[in-house]
This record gives sequence, structure tokens and C-alpha cells, in this order.
Amino acid sequence: MILVTGATGLLGAHLLLELASAGKEVKALHRKNSSLKLVQQVFERAGTTDLLKQIQWVEGDVTEVFSVQEAMHGIELVYHCAGKVSFQKGEDAELFRINTEGTANVVNEALLAGVKKLCHVSSIATLGRTDGDAFVDEETHWHNSSDNTAYAISKYSGEREVWRGIAEGLSAVIVNPSVIIGAGDWEQSSAKLFSTVDKGLKYYTNGVNGFVDVRDVARCMIALTESDTVNERFILNSENLSYRELFDIMADALGKPRARIHVGVVLSEIAWRLEAFKSFFTGTSSVITRETAKTANSKFFYKNDKIRGRLSFSFMPIKRSIQDAALHYKKEKR
Repeated sequence: MILVTGATGLLGAHLLLELASAGKEVKALHRKNSSLKLVQQVFERAGTTDLLKQIQWVEGDVTEVFSVQEAMHGIELVYHCAGKVSFQKGEDAELFRINTEGTANVVNEALLAGVKKLCHVSSIATLGRTDGDAFVDEETHWHNSSDNTAYAISKYSGEREVWRGIAEGLSAVIVNPSVIIGAGDWEQSSAKLFSTVDKGLKYYTNGVNGFVDVRDVARCMIALTESDTVNERFILNSENLSYRELFDIMADALGKPRARIHVGVVLSEIAWRLEAFKSFFTGTSSVITRETAKTANSKFFYKNDKIRGRLSFSFMPIKRSIQDAALHYKKEKR
């Protein structure tokens, strides 16, 4: 039996589809008030709604020890996808509660339950940064810095809990995905980029980041977990693209005009301050934060040599990933 945490999110839903399609017995952990809508949509898009009956849903929360303990009964493999992504001010405590303490709970209960293997979803945010255009790989170590976001620190701390579990006898693999692209909830996570571009995005930056298709992440996770590989980490990244390139591909796929106005560091700094001022009076979350403004103008390049060599894996081009997601977006939003 397999346990998947964070099963109702973008990656968790696609992982469930891959596992169910392979005929695996899967137990999916979900919080009391979480919606299963995205999971249903992912299976519907694939034309495999009949496979939903293979999923055994159990109510629980990774931040609650006893519910994690209960979910671990009879489990051999664990895919830990649960996590919170946020760059909003004031959410630091929640980030650490879910990304660090929640991971510690999963690790501890996996050890107690004698789980054969854990696959932990970390992030490229836990990797060290390089100077200039140098590439980041699995050996690029974390550096404490005031530039590190609360999200990055919480994910780094969570990853350390997995390494601690490994030192205590747990067999595990860690994946560090770049920005995940795929058909999801069009108002949440990276999938919201599609609705943003569709509404007429006018601005772009010259920042660079790594991007990967959600289906590739799920497939790599399964291949690594079912292999003899243990106690290693792997960057999952298809391509390094500038945000301008990314937005251009999205605009073309959605039939929208490309962004034409360049926003540099100075304008980005002004933008996040204006958004913070606006959110103070409206009580809404800022669309642009200090962290996202800085990232949008930063250039990060990631290697994928290790995972490609280990699995002989070929990543899907991001252009195709965007085109596939855009087809679903246009069908569901218009």
C-alpha cells in the first residue's frame, strides 16, 4: 500500500493519476475541509475517471501526529507532497508548521511504521545560489542569507528532517523540482500564470528560472522510489527560461498579445511597495511581494544531469507542457 500526502494539490493529483494508472493501491491523505475538485479534474482530463475508485481517501493533516500515525498503518511506500507555498508577509509560522514540523511528523511516523521508502518533495529553493550564470546542481549547498525567503527556509528545514530520518535508518529519496508547470486550479499556484496571461499581461522581467512539467515530476518520483536508489537528492528541471520567454510561450498558446513592457529592478521595487500599501487598506493579499519582485529579476540556472543519467530520463519541453495546459485552460475557462 502507498500513502500520498498533499494529494489534493497540483503535483499530488497528477501523482495519484500515475499511480492509479499503474494499478497501485493508494491511500491519499486529505485535510477535513480540502476540496477533491482538482483531483477529479486531473482524472477527467486524462479520460480515466473510472480509476478514481482505486484511491482510498483518509482524513488527516501532516501537522497532526495522530492522524499521520493512523494513515501509516499498512503502508510500504510514502510520497510526501504536502507543503505550503507562500511569499506573503505574516505567514512564516504557517510555513514552518506545515513544511518543517509536518515533514518531521511524516519522517517520525514512517520510521516507527517501518516504511520501506519515503519520497520527499523538496524544492530548488533549498539549494544554494551561485554567482553570475553558473549552474546550480545537487552539490550546491545552502547558505544562510537575509535574501532567503521564509518559504525557502521552511523547505530547507523540512529537508533536513528527512536527512535526519535517513541518519536514523529511514530509506528515502529527495526530489527538488523547479517551478512546476501543468494543468491545475487556474487560480492557484503556478497554474494561475495562465489566467494572469489570459487577462492580458503587459509586463515582463529578464529574470531566469527553472521549469518542469508536473507529469515529469510525478514520473521521476515513482521511478526513483521503485528503484534501488536511496538517500540521495535529485534536481527535477526541464529547462531554464527567462520569464519573458515563458510569458511569450503562454501568450502564444492562449492566443493573447505578448508582454511588451520591461520591468527592471527599480520598477519592481516600487511595484511591491505599492501592492503592500494597497493590501494594508483592502485587507487582501499582495499580488506582488518583496520576495517575488526580487525573484522575477534574479537569474538562476539549474542542471538536470544527475536525474537524466540515473533514469535515462528525457524531460518534456516546456513549450509542449504549456501548450497542453493551455488547451485545458481554454476549454474550461471559456
